[in-house]
Amino acid sequence: MISSALDIRTHIADRLAAGGPVVALESTVIAHGLPHPRNIEVAQRLQEIIRAAGATPATIGLVAGRLVVGLSDGEIERFATADDIAKVSRRDFAPVLAAGGLGATTVAATMFAAAQAGIRVFATGGIGGVHRGAESSFDISADLPELARTPVAVICAGAKSVLDLPRTLEVLETHGVPVLGYRTATFPAFYTTSSGLALEHRVDDPAAVADIMRTHWALGLSGGLLIANPPPEAAAMAAGEVDAFIAEALAAATAAGVKGKDVTPYLLSDLAARSGGRTLSANIALLEDNAAVAAAIAVAYAAAPP
Repeated sequence: MISSALDIRTHIADRLAAGGPVVALESTVIAHGLPHPRNIEVAQRLQEIIRAAGATPATIGLVAGRLVVGLSDGEIERFATADDIAKVSRRDFAPVLAAGGLGATTVAATMFAAAQAGIRVFATGGIGGVHRGAESSFDISADLPELARTPVAVICAGAKSVLDLPRTLEVLETHGVPVLGYRTATFPAFYTTSSGLALEHRVDDPAAVADIMRTHWALGLSGGLLIANPPPEAAAMAAGEVDAFIAEALAAATAAGVKGKDVTPYLLSDLAARSGGRTLSANIALLEDNAAVAAAIAVAYAAAPP
């Protein structure tokens, strides 16, 4: 099915065929992660950053029964303005494709699509992970098993701060996913530069990341890698301040009966309101920085392919 449903746009296919660097981008951040019109502005800015570094951006989404790798400007605008876009993870591909509607890809879905297209590098904001209270709810993001089985390097600012970060790292370890701190020895906490959780491996330049990617896959390890890049210092927030906002937002979500895949978008919106927009500014800054780092890694990986 995937071969018949996959639509790799010509400019992406040509760049991949030539062995050029391509960076995948998700569409959920456009449809569900950022408010309008900032979502369009950020989507365009991420592509500009990647192109300026010498790589080709490939925003991924579901359109009219096709899994599109390389959404056009017009399609991105539709994703940014429509209010009936499905949020698509791995489990949702078949129903949404069969229905023929619009679908915005999460981290897990974007990884899957990128791998199908032959793209090895993906830039996002923060991955999903183990939710707080997962010992009773069993709420664990599909992003984690996707990282364990799909050969894509994911550049992010760690996992979203609203999650249980120690347990998220434990699950990644259990599944054998390498977590590389990019110019840091601790796991970033999305809005803050450090969670205080130590990482086993630190890398300081794109070439080193590319070498690890090649070695990982040459060994026959079929899963992905997580490159944890702290948010820019100028935009990062203090951990204590963020924790206080999160506690209030979690209480509000519980009181409102928000559950499942609606929790994270609700919390991000609530945090933006409580912080006077500072969490939104931090989110945009880290998205842009991750795109720049991902592009540099993609260029380094393409320079000496396996």
